[in-house]
Amino acid sequence: MSEREHRGSGGRPSRRDAQGRERNRGQGQRQQSRTAPSQRTRRADPARLVAFEVLRAVSSEDAYANLVLPARIRHHRLAGRDAAFATELAYGALRGRGTLDAVLARCVDRPLAKLDPAVLDALRLGAHQLLGMRVPPHAALDTTVGLVRAVVGAGPASLVNAVLRRVSERTLDEWLHELEADAADDTERDALRHAHPAWIVRALRQSLVAHGRPPAEIDELLEADNAAPVVNLVALPGLGSLAEALEDGAERGSLVDDSALSGGGDLGRWPSVRAGTLRVQDVGSQLVARAVASAPLAGKAAEDAAAHHERWLDLCAGPGGKAALLGALAAQQGASLLANEAAPHRADLVRQALRPVPGDSWEVRTGDGRELGREQPAQFDRVIADVPCTGLGALRRRPESRWRRTPNDLAELGPLQRALLDSAIDATAPGGVVGYVTCSPHPAETTVVVQDALRRRSDVELLDAGDALDAVALRPLEAGHDGTAQLWPHVHSTDAMFLALFRKLPSSDPSTSRSSAGAPTKES
Repeated sequence: MSEREHRGSGGRPSRRDAQGRERNRGQGQRQQSRTAPSQRTRRADPARLVAFEVLRAVSSEDAYANLVLPARIRHHRLAGRDAAFATELAYGALRGRGTLDAVLARCVDRPLAKLDPAVLDALRLGAHQLLGMRVPPHAALDTTVGLVRAVVGAGPASLVNAVLRRVSERTLDEWLHELEADAADDTERDALRHAHPAWIVRALRQSLVAHGRPPAEIDELLEADNAAPVVNLVALPGLGSLAEALEDGAERGSLVDDSALSGGGDLGRWPSVRAGTLRVQDVGSQLVARAVASAPLAGKAAEDAAAHHERWLDLCAGPGGKAALLGALAAQQGASLLANEAAPHRADLVRQALRPVPGDSWEVRTGDGRELGREQPAQFDRVIADVPCTGLGALRRRPESRWRRTPNDLAELGPLQRALLDSAIDATAPGGVVGYVTCSPHPAETTVVVQDALRRRSDVELLDAGDALDAVALRPLEAGHDGTAQLWPHVHSTDAMFLALFRKLPSSDPSTSRSSAGAPTKES
């Protein structure tokens, strides 16, 4: 431990260890805060406690905030403004972690990695209130210190008090000015200002260019990633209604039929949500599912459509959002849906999502999607392959994912994505369509995979995905580029969903229609 770490700001020996916890509490003189002991907050404010518990679950359990937060809100019985505050605080601290940590590193006299993780999460919450929310400084300090005092201890509370007072000495813009002065280039400055890892800033700039948009839009895209997303709703066609949502303040969606936009809250208060006929689903996801369901077929597939005998396949169906919408559309059109999911627990979620759809129009299969094309070749008229990806297109909805993903994920996911696309094509009947979908705009997961499939295979042709999206949208989207389509948060207010549409050409033997380089592998 250095001399600076060993002594407090006034030169007195520190009684905190390297993690910020107090040592030998009963000995020596206690460092006092500026607040009199009788006035110090000694309890955890429920809204801030919820946000703290979400950050702890994300940090210590690799949990997803969008799954943890509703459960903690219900557990602590938050509603209205308190629930909204907890949501804004938790999501804001998770999104801004990189920038907040850079500020905190200037205010803590040891590496952040040496702090107790719970103390660090509390510091992030306090710093976000000071720099990113309209919370008076005294309230942000008092409540954060009270939270730490209640759930961690008095020693760490003193540390948090001292650090947050230093944070409060500057505004966010003043901190950014100081931090950006040390940045190596524009990418690092954008990373600090917009709280994204530098590699993601570079990747998104490349993605804009790859999909025909100016790289100068990067600031708008990063800002859209940091905006609190509106809850997107879909009423299952022929089964659900938007009436309850609209009566309760939701707005009808402007991009696609049967959609609405809600301010959030406990959506379970609506019977239609509990019944599963009104669901939360991003509008971008709704659009790509409808585009696959509506794309024109040819040959035998078109004959199946005319006779209402179509078979549809959702190759990577978990957790079930697209499967529910596809199942409802299939039931309307007299088609049947096979929803495939590799993980048994996710397959159960798919069954739950499909529960409102007539049971004779769908089936759930648990199995490896890479094998399905070989096991059931040329059996389906419409196939959607919404493949596992980095999720760089949904950073606004999954704020923690930007700090979890690494460039290595692109290389690891590539073979799986190609294998699943090959399997989807193999499972498609001549004249049928395949939708290759990712929630990522990265070229390595989108255009490169598509062009690779077109080079390797002689049994598919590329359809115009931009036209297919416009055919199901309520207004022109202008999302198409070179035959594929890319939606954007800053342009369409959707997740950055990518769609490529293939039509299967006649082929006597699926095994001869592609090179060995495209054969499914066991890599995942």
